[in-house]
Amino acid sequence: MENAFLASGGEFVQKKVGDIFQIETGSLVGTEKLTNGEIRRISAKNENNGIIGSFNTLNVEEARHFENFITVNFFGKAFYHPYQASVEMKVHVLKMKNHIFNKYTGLYLTALLDKRFSENYSYGSQLSSSKLKQHDFYIELPYQNNEIAFDYMERFVRQLRAERAQELRAFLKLSNLTDVNLSKDEENALAQLSGSLNWKMFNLKELFGSATRGKRLKSDDRISGSLPFVTAGEASTGISAFIGNSVDVFKSNTVTIDMFGSAKYRNYEYGADDHIAVVHTDKIAKHAVLFATAAMHKVANAGQFSYSRNFYAKDADELNIMLPEKDGEPDWEFMALIGRAIEKCVIADVVAFNEREMAAYEQVIYS
Repeated sequence: MENAFLASGGEFVQKKVGDIFQIETGSLVGTEKLTNGEIRRISAKNENNGIIGSFNTLNVEEARHFENFITVNFFGKAFYHPYQASVEMKVHVLKMKNHIFNKYTGLYLTALLDKRFSENYSYGSQLSSSKLKQHDFYIELPYQNNEIAFDYMERFVRQLRAERAQELRAFLKLSNLTDVNLSKDEENALAQLSGSLNWKMFNLKELFGSATRGKRLKSDDRISGSLPFVTAGEASTGISAFIGNSVDVFKSNTVTIDMFGSAKYRNYEYGADDHIAVVHTDKIAKHAVLFATAAMHKVANAGQFSYSRNFYAKDADELNIMLPEKDGEPDWEFMALIGRAIEKCVIADVVAFNEREMAAYEQVIYS
């Protein structure tokens, strides 16, 4: 597509960020004024589009609201927001001076800004709105006939989304994940989950034995390889590197809980650093482990663990979780049914989204 664009007289031109964007910033709102509601609030976090929750902020005088905009936080991470939202301090709001975003141009420009600023800033070196406005920060925009080629941006993103949709369709078929019809047992399990069900508290150590703490492996000592190495954090599900070092290898179908209490299911072998506790669930069926992982996360990730109070393997051994029970024991069969049913429901949504994306692209291409 790029070659065709250039052949038709298009070009890519360096433009100063402060010249093409109107730049504002968010505001400070005390947590006591944030009550649950419908308006998303955008923070400086790098996950989930920066969204920290939804609140009733329209009547909060200090809150600043925007709609159909791009944010760049003080770490330089950029996100596109087609909806109305309130924005925190240290989050910068960008709108083009002479263009209203659609979802395609918004995503295209967000990718350019993220590429320009992401990972270049930190707590010690923050990106401010004054820097965005005044410094010589440039991004490369498509131009045709001396105007920004927004139609090229839209075609580019549409094609990219269609390619990803085609890849997803192939992956679902190859992985045998196209069967999204619930069995009668799965339907009954879902109905039972939302109705009457017996629950019981179980101790993690009694269920799975003692958790294991990983071992520290400094970044400088890591050798490039193929083994996923799990550390604390949400990005890439905590995988910070793929290593070739000789380390303890943990089994697939197990659960990790990081220093913040965030639990994640692992369906592959991996290594882990000393901020990770490994729960040995490998003898339980996969979908039942997924259910149990959610129960662990609910209890461990309730805000009691942080940089100042880390979650360790000994905390995993003391963790008590609520699970469905049958005759006083965990009902693993029921949990597996629920896990499979939820998986099918999620895949059904993904398949429906994928087909909508393909249909929309084909309509544009062939109409």
